[in-house]
Amino acid sequence: MLVDMPQEHMEHYTGAYQEPSDLDAFWRDTLADEPGATGVQAELVQTSVRTIDIFDVVFRGHGGDPVRAWLRIPAGVRDRLPVIVEYVGYGLGRGLPTENLFFASSGFAHLHMDTRGQGAQGGVGHTADSGRHDPQYPGFMTRGIRSRESYYYKRLYVDAVRAVSAAKQLPNIDPDRVGVHGKSQGGGIALAVAGLRPDISALAAFVPFLCDFPRAIRITDSHPYREIGEYLSVHRKDVDLVHRTLSYFDGVGLARRATAPALFTTALMDPVTPPSTVFAAYNNYGGPKALEVWPFNGHEGGGHLDENLAVEHFTHVLSG
Repeated sequence: MLVDMPQEHMEHYTGAYQEPSDLDAFWRDTLADEPGATGVQAELVQTSVRTIDIFDVVFRGHGGDPVRAWLRIPAGVRDRLPVIVEYVGYGLGRGLPTENLFFASSGFAHLHMDTRGQGAQGGVGHTADSGRHDPQYPGFMTRGIRSRESYYYKRLYVDAVRAVSAAKQLPNIDPDRVGVHGKSQGGGIALAVAGLRPDISALAAFVPFLCDFPRAIRITDSHPYREIGEYLSVHRKDVDLVHRTLSYFDGVGLARRATAPALFTTALMDPVTPPSTVFAAYNNYGGPKALEVWPFNGHEGGGHLDENLAVEHFTHVLSG
């Protein structure tokens, strides 16, 4: 069933999010303090796949922590290719090397980033999380949530930004043609990266999570947003503190800073990422944009049709 306000209202909805005055300063200082994606390693993986070359990539993420990714490129290609940096959904990792061959099969280089600490729910993960943090509700949404400095998504967003730097250093990559992509959590991360890096050329964010936290955590009982509500039901005095932390990681605020041509999707029966929260990010987005709405779908969105739309979007924007 429909889970949110009428679509005609969402088309004008800009969110309940309140931007902190020092958002830009926080991210400028955060990224300046990071070591960067130096020392990128890429080792060819032997598989039964003959049409795609697959590399096991390691780069330095937040705090210099090693972050893993798969690089997939069409076999035998010597030209510099546009690259799609993909981030994965909640609980997932980068998976196995022979999974997710669609983008490389479509002629792109494809850097598929692992997600620190995740990868036990589906899609095998190979990257550990670091950092000290206070008690949390099970999951990742409240890990370190009492401070913007310790919050889990600070580390993950920095990893994601550094993945773009790593991609630009790899063989066969055209550093001037970089797209970022993801679905759900991955879509929210891709949106954040587009807002934090002005050199991104294209964005595809499908049913993006991590947007308009003030509304999302109040209108859905679905996880992962529900983790924050469960935490606050115990830590009753921390509501303002938690909202303050989340305000630095909200996709609505970061969308305002993004300028790359963007494709969004949302589904009107999605209880996981309520469509109004996606519209809030979309309506605040700072660059050229398009939105595909799936009226009778849930969190699966457009499924394989979304994948086809992504290839069409990246082909159009990155083909030059």
